[in-house]
Amino acid sequence: MLILGIETSCDETGVALYDAARGLLDGCTPLAGLLAHALHSQVTLHDEYGGVVPELASRDHIRRLLPLVHEVMGRGGVRFEDLAAVAYTEGPGLAGALLVGASVAASLAFGLGVPAIGVHHLEGHLLSPLLAESPPAFPFIALLVSGGHTQLMRVTDVGQYALLGETQDDAAGEAFDKTAKLLGLPYPGGSALAQLATGGRPGRFKFPRPMIASGDLDFSFSGLKTAVAIECRKRTLDAQTRADIAHAFEEAVVDVLVAKCVTAMETTGLERLVVAGGVGANTRLRALLDRAAAKAGFDVHYPPLEFCTDNGAMIALAGALRLQSDRSAADSVGPRCAFTVRPRWDLSAIAA
Repeated sequence: MLILGIETSCDETGVALYDAARGLLDGCTPLAGLLAHALHSQVTLHDEYGGVVPELASRDHIRRLLPLVHEVMGRGGVRFEDLAAVAYTEGPGLAGALLVGASVAASLAFGLGVPAIGVHHLEGHLLSPLLAESPPAFPFIALLVSGGHTQLMRVTDVGQYALLGETQDDAAGEAFDKTAKLLGLPYPGGSALAQLATGGRPGRFKFPRPMIASGDLDFSFSGLKTAVAIECRKRTLDAQTRADIAHAFEEAVVDVLVAKCVTAMETTGLERLVVAGGVGANTRLRALLDRAAAKAGFDVHYPPLEFCTDNGAMIALAGALRLQSDRSAADSVGPRCAFTVRPRWDLSAIAA
């Protein structure tokens, strides 16, 4: 059962080919089913604007998507007629960007007479750690730190998600990007700030850890960003000062994320934590979570670095798992080839 996955929610065009018959059999890891995948990043396109320009993102998806589809199909050694379904990111994301992927997916599905499966972008991230060589078993706690989302979820099975806590304002990724802009760093700011922080000196600056002792599993990072802005206005930002601020900021964010994860594991009694989303690639976060997990006695899992950011593989896998667990989750494309996108879409709406 071959599923083509398409991801166009923001500034990366991702396509993947997944063989559910190979990857979802008993005794196999989901990674075994990934036949081919390709990704085009728009970082260079948006760099001069300091952030994503939605219209430019949509136009670039139009240029890149079909060539990537043909590339992946060729590398996978299969024909379009071999596909059992086409999965695509239905939302959330930029409306125009989502429409590119949805229209191509629906057209392919209609022409081939196979189901088109709309996938929630965050569900893709949530399930992406299954693409690791040693995937976690259900149930687990998931820390979703992707773009504008910072959430802790209890994941019982595919489609069975319970929200435990989320950000009340800025997400961790947003705080990274906004702080990077304060420090004059190029787009994409989060990764640039993490790199700058490696040269920072510990202890020079001390920023607040918002809601770290709130007694719940919610987050807040807006005040932390404001604290950085105030500090930046006080002084000349020479190279070392910028690195020191970046280091202190990263310390504060990671300390909060780790503390909330440990609390979630203690309160639920589960033994596995997974971390998904772009911030999940942060090396300091991974190091401190590994240390906390060893001390508290739980396991922590991450997707491979190439699957932390948006990608087609996570969409293809999510589509395959949806198709396997509930055939009704794949709505066959009707005679008019109707489809929809959801720029705003709560993950809890798809939970069983």
